Amino acid sequence: MSTHTAVRPPPQQPPTGSDFAGLSKLVSEAGLMARRPGYYVLRISAVALVYVGGWTAFFLVGASWWTLAVAAFLALVFGQVALVAHDIAHRQVFRLRRASGISGRIAGASIGMGYGWWQDKHTRHHANPNHAELDPDVAPDIIVWSQDQARAATGLARFIGRSQAWLFFPLIALEGFNLHVAGVRGLWNRSLKHRTLEGALLIGHFVLYLTALFLVLPPGMAFAFLAVHQCLFGLYLGSAFAPNHKGMPILSGKDRPDFLRRQVLTSRNVRGGWFVDLALGGLNYQIEHHLFPSMPSPHLRRAQVVVRRYCEELGVDYLESGFVDSYRQVLRSLHEAGAPIRESRAAAAAAARAAGPA
Repeated sequence: MSTHTAVRPPPQQPPTGSDFAGLSKLVSEAGLMARRPGYYVLRISAVALVYVGGWTAFFLVGASWWTLAVAAFLALVFGQVALVAHDIAHRQVFRLRRASGISGRIAGASIGMGYGWWQDKHTRHHANPNHAELDPDVAPDIIVWSQDQARAATGLARFIGRSQAWLFFPLIALEGFNLHVAGVRGLWNRSLKHRTLEGALLIGHFVLYLTALFLVLPPGMAFAFLAVHQCLFGLYLGSAFAPNHKGMPILSGKDRPDFLRRQVLTSRNVRGGWFVDLALGGLNYQIEHHLFPSMPSPHLRRAQVVVRRYCEELGVDYLESGFVDSYRQVLRSLHEAGAPIRESRAAAAAAARAAGPA
């Protein structure tokens, strides 16, 4: 990206990883890595209750256009289930791998998410956030995240890239559909563990979901429910994840600073109170989460005080923005990333005008 005034680019010759060891010691001594079983019992129970309540309301409302209000409610519930699955995948809830895998797959299946595929992708993101070659979340697809990607873009990515800042929210509204498609595509990867189980869970979700819609609702209303539910789910999910890294420095090649700087300098926290904590499931403390992925989410707010002070002492930039401002930064970076596409189109148009009629 061409301008990121809020943070300094990662150093070319980063210091050793001992800086993180010092921070880790402070966090551990503060008891912030301790498990919170009571919190997660309450949180998972509450999410399960509203999930069941949402589908109960769907059947009770029946063939009425009020069902679209239920669709909107279930979109928020699906988002909360995804956030719970995220915490489970990071071993914040269960210490043992088996318990995490079973509960994570149940949570994923309830919203049509391929848990194993997503966990693998998300693990690679955590290892190298915002690295153009190593982080799948900034791999060029239909959105370009840097001007280098824009220069190499072809086809749909090039067409969208010129106006991608304006199209960003409509595009992330499709993220719910993309999550389902990517989960199914992930089943073709033979290295995926428990591939048969994952496939059965995904197919089971789609069959039950679509059967419920078209059994209770007439076709037109069923399609309307599907569109509202999945688009709002995608919008919620994308809005929860987008402010965390988009618009932050993108690394490439051998740019791999030490662990602490790699995580802090590519992440952004979102300022807010209890409502933002609830809506984003703790992802608003993205810096702390990336430094300590297995830290229970209710401890992230307390950890922020320790991490921010530690970064100040080291002279490492620590970025925290308001909710609206974080999206302003995201959209600005997307607009800047697409500049080469707009410039090349403008140059081609100018050349065509200069050439005149044949």
